[in-house]
Amino acid sequence: MASKRQALIGWKALAAALAATACMGFSSFSVAPAWVRNAFSLGRADQLHAIPATAKFSIDEGGAFVLDRSGHLALLKFDDSHGDGSEVWVVSPSRGPRGDILFKDDVGDILLRVTKLGGVTVFTSRRPSGLAATLDGKTARIALPPLGPASLYQRMILASSRCSRATRHLVAFDAPEADAKSAALIADAALLAMDAIVGVSSRPAGKAAAAHVTRVTLTKAAKPGVWLQHGVVRISVAPAAGYLGRPSSARIAQVIEGS
Repeated sequence: MASKRQALIGWKALAAALAATACMGFSSFSVAPAWVRNAFSLGRADQLHAIPATAKFSIDEGGAFVLDRSGHLALLKFDDSHGDGSEVWVVSPSRGPRGDILFKDDVGDILLRVTKLGGVTVFTSRRPSGLAATLDGKTARIALPPLGPASLYQRMILASSRCSRATRHLVAFDAPEADAKSAALIADAALLAMDAIVGVSSRPAGKAAAAHVTRVTLTKAAKPGVWLQHGVVRISVAPAAGYLGRPSSARIAQVIEGS
C-alpha cells in the first residue's frame, strides 16, 4: 500500500509540474524541466540518459570497463582483469525482455545489459553468466591511437609468431595495401585475427579448423568483412570508420570455425 501511495504522489507531482509548465507558456515538451522529461523517458530506448555518453564502470568482483556511446555505435573496452584483452568491442543497443537495453557485438553475443531501473550487468569471457557493475562517472572517449609503418610491421610479426606457435605451422600475415592512414586499424585487426586463431586452436573442436589456416591477408575496403578460402583468412577494413571499420575477434573466430 505504501508503494502505491508513493507512486500516486509521484504522478500527482509530475502532473502538477506539467500543468505549471503549460501555465508558464511552454508549448513544447522539449523546454519542460529536465526531471520532467527524464520521468517520461524511463523505460524507453533513451533510458540511458543518466549515464554519461562516455562512462567508466567498476565491476563488482574487480576490474573495470568503459562504455563510449558518443559515436554512431557504442564502443566497449575492458581492462585486462577479466582476460578479455585490449580489444575494443563495437556494440549495438537493442530492446530486450522486460524493457532491458542489450548491447551486442557483431556476432549477436550480449556484452552488456542495462535494466529499466538502471542496473548494469556485464558479460565477460570468464563470467559469461554476468557480473554487476557500478557507474564510476564520465571518462575520456575511446580513440584509435596513431601507428606508424614500423609499429605495424612489429604487430604483424608478433601476430604471425603467436599464431604459428598455437597452430604448430607457419601462419603468415601480410597487408599489401597498408599506408599511413590505414596502418593503425590494420594493426588492430591483425591482433584481433591473432586472438581469434589462438583462441580457436585452443579449443578441441577448433583445432582442425585452425590447422587449415596458413595466411592472414588484410586489405582496405568500403566496409569491414572477413572470409576464409583455401586456408587464407581475408580481412577487409574501412580505415575511415575507425573501430567500426573492422570485424571483431569473435566474428573472425566464427568464420574460421564455421569453415
